Amino acid sequence: MAEIDMNWYKPRPKYHEKFIQWFLLFCAAVSIFITLGIILILGKESLLFFKEVSIVEFLTSTKWQPMIEEFGVWPLLNSTLTTSFIAMAVAAPLGLFVAIYLSEYATDKVRGTLKPILEILAGIPTVVYGYFALTFMTPLLRLIFGADTVDIYNTASAGLVMGILILPLVTSITEDALKAVPYSLREASFGLGATKLETSLSVVVPAAFSGIAAAFILGLSRAVGETMIVALAAGAGPNFTFNPFEAAETLTGYIVRISGGDISYNTVDYNSIFALGLLLFLITLTLNIISRRLVRKYQEVYD
Repeated sequence: MAEIDMNWYKPRPKYHEKFIQWFLLFCAAVSIFITLGIILILGKESLLFFKEVSIVEFLTSTKWQPMIEEFGVWPLLNSTLTTSFIAMAVAAPLGLFVAIYLSEYATDKVRGTLKPILEILAGIPTVVYGYFALTFMTPLLRLIFGADTVDIYNTASAGLVMGILILPLVTSITEDALKAVPYSLREASFGLGATKLETSLSVVVPAAFSGIAAAFILGLSRAVGETMIVALAAGAGPNFTFNPFEAAETLTGYIVRISGGDISYNTVDYNSIFALGLLLFLITLTLNIISRRLVRKYQEVYD
């Protein structure tokens, strides 16, 4: 009996797939090296700052006045947190409700209209949002609460407009989380006599909690790092205040002002922006770690 030549079915080497695999690995490695490079530069330049300023003073003092060598970060950090929490007070509930509507109630036609509008909001340059806060939101707040109460530059208007800025991000991720909930859970709820609203709020939202929490924390992380809106609308001077109607400079606003000013290179004032940048990096890193842990802890796995 003649032997059959089996060499014909040997797999051919797929060089293009190997190339794609190595290219993707290269892209991943580049992103890691860029992150490490940012950490290295921030750490190196921050050390120059902390050689002249005590880290205890930096983290505990409530005065940031470089002219008299006062470098307490709390005035800048407090205004950053104020604008970020005001932004989340706008974006979190609105984003959740819009996502519930898009996921559970909207028809394909309505969803096809609303989604591009939200994407347009996400694509508007932040400098436009900054001038919107300064020329529309601030006059509106002064009209409602009084010109004597609301300063021209204030953290409230900056925070409110930042909420509009991060609304598409929160909505998009929350909607994806809601859509990932299996439809069988909804059918079971309907079978027990629950209404659509009861099903949405009592079944779908709790089941998607991990994704919703991640959306909120990512939105907060985005708000903490926002620059142009706070630089234009919040104020240009450190002010340790809990009044959102007063002007107060944020971490990013200070970095922008010093970077574009006439401060000499390698002075303590100039090096302070790297210490503040490192603090911002650690804040956003912490928020991202919390987000990932929440996702792992509350993530539901369905068959």
